[in-house]
Amino acid sequence: MELTVHGITEGERIPVRHAFCAGEEMGDNISPSLRWSGVPSGTRSIAITCTDPDVPSDPTDVNQQGRTVPSDLPRITFAHWLLVDLSADLTEIEEAAEGSGIVAQGKPVEGGALGGVRGANDFTSWFEGDAEMGGTYGGYDGPCPPWNDSIMHHYTFTVHALDVASLGLSPGFRLADFEAAVDGHVLDSASVMGLYSLNSEVG
Repeated sequence: MELTVHGITEGERIPVRHAFCAGEEMGDNISPSLRWSGVPSGTRSIAITCTDPDVPSDPTDVNQQGRTVPSDLPRITFAHWLLVDLSADLTEIEEAAEGSGIVAQGKPVEGGALGGVRGANDFTSWFEGDAEMGGTYGGYDGPCPPWNDSIMHHYTFTVHALDVASLGLSPGFRLADFEAAVDGHVLDSASVMGLYSLNSEVG
């Protein structure tokens, strides 16, 4: 399979239009256009993920003035986009189809223009307990790494061709649910990885 993410080149910086945060300002947070080809015979559904494996496992120093998130801190994976049970005939997702702008308390996990089943991305956990922003975040929400992180973050957009028509997941499923359900069902996949940092001293 081959995947093109319009405006995002492998190994290069992600444009602010696709980011949740842009320095002291908010990004445009527009979901990018994806186009893929070479789906293998036997594909019964398509799944989309975007993940960042570089999120600090300990939030103590995150976004704290006078501190830096150390490079040797263990990291965890943060889901920015989870979408499953898309038609096997689908070959393209248009820009903004899964999000545009910042939606306080999150975009809904039900519905969506593309069909399929939306998961809850990890801004759901990030904003938990926040009276203004807390909620369940469906659809796409882009990069927003700590502004004081000492490392570059890597965001991988992946299209998965699956041998099942449905993974049996409910709206609002999380990354761990997807990983468990998809195990053994991936016929092929294709990815594009982009970079993002809010720390001017990185990269």
